[in-house]
Amino acid sequence: MADITYVLVHSPLVGPLTWQPVQAEMARRGLPTIAPALLDHPATGLPYWRQHADSLANSLKQVSPDRNIVLVAHSGAGPLLPVMRQSTPHSIAAYMFVDAGIPRADTSRIDLMRQQDPEWAEQFYQELLQGGRFPAWTEQDLLEEIPDDDLRRKMVMEVNPRSLSFFTEPIPVFSTWPDAPCAYIKFSGSYDWDFKQAKHAGWLTREIKAGHFHLLVDAALVADMIIDAVQNISQSRVH
Repeated sequence: MADITYVLVHSPLVGPLTWQPVQAEMARRGLPTIAPALLDHPATGLPYWRQHADSLANSLKQVSPDRNIVLVAHSGAGPLLPVMRQSTPHSIAAYMFVDAGIPRADTSRIDLMRQQDPEWAEQFYQELLQGGRFPAWTEQDLLEEIPDDDLRRKMVMEVNPRSLSFFTEPIPVFSTWPDAPCAYIKFSGSYDWDFKQAKHAGWLTREIKAGHFHLLVDAALVADMIIDAVQNISQSRVH
């Protein structure tokens, strides 16, 4: 599948840094790859998901319309892939979820969390009701997840704590999604439920035991897994 551009989508809870080492690794291999920043501002009055889909659409203007794209989501970007697909005229070669949530029609992030871990989700919801914001990670919190001091510091600088409205807005999913093959790569136990859903749906699945931010630990391995998954999808479609 030579005519594709990889689009690496970061979680709205963090920033594009999470994908930048993988983007650099894939570019080094000659693979067209972008890692757009998802932008939003509460003053617009638009849903967060709409602003994030619009951010992606603006970034894709730099990609030739005759190219197919592979949408690769990490973490909280997973539920956004259907609305992002609808924001671009590009053909979708594949959807890929990397330790990411799987979309469910008109379901909020907190409701997705209830599917994954009901007890934790209820506690988290109560904290949001009291005015809490998430995440509030420090460098110390991510010491084991991201061993590289410089990357960890930059990562914490991009952390974007969110309040109740972010986690409770329903995110639409169009009725014919997925309209392209899907794959799932799991790193951490936090996404066991989503991984099981992917397997049940017959998606291509891969698993390694690693931290949630393994993208910042071993970019070459993560790039290998993404490329291998797309190659497998391409070959299965041919046969």
